[in-house]
Amino acid sequence: MSALGSIHVLLVDDNPNMRAIVAAMLKSVGVGRLTEAEDGAGALEALRREAIDIAIVDFRMKPMDGVAFTRAVRNDSPNPYLPVIMMTGHSERSRVTEARDAGVTEFVAKPVKAGTLLRRIEAVILRPRAFVRAPGYFGPDRRRTGTRDYAGPFRRADDPVVG
Repeated sequence: MSALGSIHVLLVDDNPNMRAIVAAMLKSVGVGRLTEAEDGAGALEALRREAIDIAIVDFRMKPMDGVAFTRAVRNDSPNPYLPVIMMTGHSERSRVTEARDAGVTEFVAKPVKAGTLLRRIEAVILRPRAFVRAPGYFGPDRRRTGTRDYAGPFRRADDPVVG
């Protein structure tokens, strides 16, 4: 049995062919349980019914897209700390920023490769990021690096003094 055998993944994509491809990838790496939904609204219903460990969601879906789903998870769900991996065929900087600002944990560009997806899953399991609550944002810390010795002008006044 794979180390991922106990993981329950929620896969959300409005394209049934893409769901089938990603589901096959997840099963091939040993994911134990998989629940599928066609859009963010169906995914939120699944979250209320089942204990989900990781959500993998498409960016663009109707009527509720992946960004709106992520915001709903972070602000009004049974598990606001749920790791959310966003998939998209449009990986422009503005999309990545929008997803990050909604509280997405990791990001993967389509066409999705099994190795890339597995690395994102490993990242949320083995290297979880701390969560931050700030005005207008709740989600994983958006800073990828922790520069402890930085004393520049953007350091917050309530940050501990380094040195």
